[in-house]
Amino acid sequence: MVHAIRVHETGAPEMMKWEEVEVGAPAAGEARIRHAAIGLNYIDTYFRSGLYPAPAGLPLIPGNEGAGEVIAVGEGVTNVKVGDRVAYVGPLGSYSEERLIPADRLVKVPDGVDLKTAGSMMLKGMTARYLLRRTYDVKPGTTLLFHAAAGGVGLIAGQWAKKLGATVIGTAGSAEKAELALAHGYDHVINYRTENFVERVKEITGGKLCDVVYDSVGKDTYPGSLDCLKPLGLWVSFGQSSGPITDFQLVALAQRGSLFATRPTLFTYIAARADLEATANDLFDVVASGDVKIRVNQEYALKDAVSAHRDLQDRKTTGTTILIP
Repeated sequence: MVHAIRVHETGAPEMMKWEEVEVGAPAAGEARIRHAAIGLNYIDTYFRSGLYPAPAGLPLIPGNEGAGEVIAVGEGVTNVKVGDRVAYVGPLGSYSEERLIPADRLVKVPDGVDLKTAGSMMLKGMTARYLLRRTYDVKPGTTLLFHAAAGGVGLIAGQWAKKLGATVIGTAGSAEKAELALAHGYDHVINYRTENFVERVKEITGGKLCDVVYDSVGKDTYPGSLDCLKPLGLWVSFGQSSGPITDFQLVALAQRGSLFATRPTLFTYIAARADLEATANDLFDVVASGDVKIRVNQEYALKDAVSAHRDLQDRKTTGTTILIP
């Protein structure tokens, strides 16, 4: 038996319980891994609270990413072997000391990346990659706005976008977070608690506005995000940390200059094995080269996941956070 965090009834962080679970032997196509580090992500709170329904129902073991060592493989598994250092994003179930997982979801961690780093960055880093390279192809001359610039995805995206040659504008909720973002690639950071981010974007860009806005905040930044876009610009809504947007209307896009809007998810972009490998390899390359630095700013014991979720929701965390089994 091993221990895991389980949710028998969705709701507040206190609904998560530290319990013994039986993992079992891997079936055909599966691997059993022992976690070294588990990433904490805002999407974890959505499944725990019930905002997103758990695909397999309750009880639920939360968690979308982790890294560790393969300790057993099932029949037909050839892409990994016992002893390999691996990382993954999805399916749910990472808040556990050990777990079973489809082996085709695992990627090998290269020697230049440690397991704590890998465990903390897969979801956030691969999210940054698809946002910047596929949802909108950021390149020299691009002007972008990234909300929650001091968050886990934001700090990675700022560095990566700067390397791609973009003018990178961010928003953050405190002077300290603004300074952190400025140290991670952002050219300008707007403190949304003391400044009107729409007016500041107009000032920064000389009225030209942005090609693309990346918005994981939701309710609190809508419709302001649309007002930061130039005609034919793209609004990328990829999260809702402040709550869901309930009043979106397509006519708002026409009124602001034939804007485009999309609601992407990482899991669509890495559903195919080839896309997963390409996305992960790009991430490993920029991290191993030093172009993107991943800093684990908070560590919690896995059994203390309740505290970790509270701090995440109260916006007390910055950058990446890991849970240690």
